[in-house]
Amino acid sequence: MKCPASLSGGIPGRQFLLDTNWGGSCLISLFISVLSGIVLAFQYDWTEPFYSTTTIEVVVPFGFFWRGLHYYSSQAFFLFLLVHLVIIIWKNEYSFKQSAWIRLTMSIPVALLLLFTGYVLRGDATGEAAGVIAENITLSLPFIGELLNDLLFALKANGTKRVYANHLISLMVLGGYCIWPHLRRYTSPWRNHLVVIISTLFLSILVTAPMEPDQIGLLHIQGPWFFLGLQELLRYMHPFWAGIFFPSIVIIALFLMPQEKEQKSSYIFLMLGWILIYGILSFISLSRV
Repeated sequence: MKCPASLSGGIPGRQFLLDTNWGGSCLISLFISVLSGIVLAFQYDWTEPFYSTTTIEVVVPFGFFWRGLHYYSSQAFFLFLLVHLVIIIWKNEYSFKQSAWIRLTMSIPVALLLLFTGYVLRGDATGEAAGVIAENITLSLPFIGELLNDLLFALKANGTKRVYANHLISLMVLGGYCIWPHLRRYTSPWRNHLVVIISTLFLSILVTAPMEPDQIGLLHIQGPWFFLGLQELLRYMHPFWAGIFFPSIVIIALFLMPQEKEQKSSYIFLMLGWILIYGILSFISLSRV
């Protein structure tokens, strides 16, 4: 679908961004992530996450490739999902009922949790640090914190068992529920996304997916890239305000996003301000190494 000249402003780069089928690329990346994840799931042992993950590259035929394919396709899925959402809002192409829109935008936090639990399941320094922080944030939630932590993480009590079950089953089912009405309306043939597929395959072959063993004496362990801003904010605020309230601002703004262009400008400015603050916090956290 071609966008009006008033939107593109005659800038080729912007025109490319608006015309590219980001939703299709997101879906293809998700398919690759799920298929490669199934291969890895048969070899993963939640009782020894770090040993299990590192062994995959040694024991499983082309194990480094399958792990890289799962890692990079998952990263691509989340990034394409964010870009797709931004373009849809920019072009004002969402015409769903409020309940359907909330259901669709719920796919963002679900995708984030899927990506996050994948880091935790690695069992390396980054995964362990992310898991500890996630538990503390969840437990800071009044009244339901302990129950929610038991459902999502329970790392101290069960290791990665609960995280593994959620990553493999619960979050996948919830994500499917969020996007299923959208998938029924739109399809994305593989042949239309050969660039994405080939790029992911080559990246998986050429660049090994990261693993970070414990480094003795290291005082600051960085979490996943999308978690850096929150990790930095936790230095200055209580876990509830940093880990629950602050991220909820942008999610609630998405839920309440009106369809009329005149009414949604304030919501867009709010989200842009949030992104700017989060970007600054992420940069500060990144510079601590």
